[in-house]
Amino acid sequence: MYNAFFGFSESPFSLSPDPAFFYRSEQHEEALANLKYGVQARKGFIVLSGEVGTGKTTMLECLRDYLEAQYMEFAFLFNSRINPEQFFEMIAYDLDLPCPRTSKTEVLFALNQLLVEQAQEGRTVVLIVDEAHNLEWDVLEEIRLLGNLENRNGKLLQIILAGQPELDRKLDAPNLRQLKQRIVLRCNLQPFTLRDAVEYMESRLATAGMREQEIFSEEMLAEIHLRSQGIPRLINAICDNMLLSAFAQETKSCTTDMLDEVCKDMRLEWPGSRRMRSRAPEESYERSSY
Repeated sequence: MYNAFFGFSESPFSLSPDPAFFYRSEQHEEALANLKYGVQARKGFIVLSGEVGTGKTTMLECLRDYLEAQYMEFAFLFNSRINPEQFFEMIAYDLDLPCPRTSKTEVLFALNQLLVEQAQEGRTVVLIVDEAHNLEWDVLEEIRLLGNLENRNGKLLQIILAGQPELDRKLDAPNLRQLKQRIVLRCNLQPFTLRDAVEYMESRLATAGMREQEIFSEEMLAEIHLRSQGIPRLINAICDNMLLSAFAQETKSCTTDMLDEVCKDMRLEWPGSRRMRSRAPEESYERSSY
């Protein structure tokens, strides 16, 4: 809506995980490099974790682009609330396995054949599971068993589990200790520092066509980082709403009043916010009552 007004070629703060807007912070570069290395070296199990909105799905989209460029076969499961039967059916569909897709046995035979063929050509196959913290125990056990497929050169199937911190806690459960022992690489995404947050916002504006932005002052960028607590998804939502407010008011610079209104509408809480201060006495009372 506001792109023409500001001269953007596309929306700079879309919530969609677009690799074109991937900001290569030090931690994101390291995580992506680890994912690529884990796949290339046939390490088997890799875990990518991080709080909600820290960029895990965008990272996986970048990995998908890499796998496609390398002509690697991969399955991407984005819906993790599935049972074992649905799990194997989704793998069969994504890898286009030539078999009855409702039969676990047939899927396993076809999958093994694909893995062997790809290995003979010097390639590997990748299974990516997003929102893996939602996986049921029996599905995680099936995934563990798939990790046993290997030859003398390494694992035939590279498995990447991406999810919220609950995934790490789930993998610490005693009944999953065999799976935990097989995880050779772990990547964890943290919220942005102030420096990374500022560079992130300016890089997205530059990618959208505004290399010398004057919409957000330095003080405003710092305040957005504070109120978003460095979470990329919240940064995007705040900035997108502020640009919309500026467009509605026919101004090309954002103000503190706009930020206050956006944060109020989004019901955000951050250290030092009025809502956090108003809750402090109540929380103190609750602690003292025990």
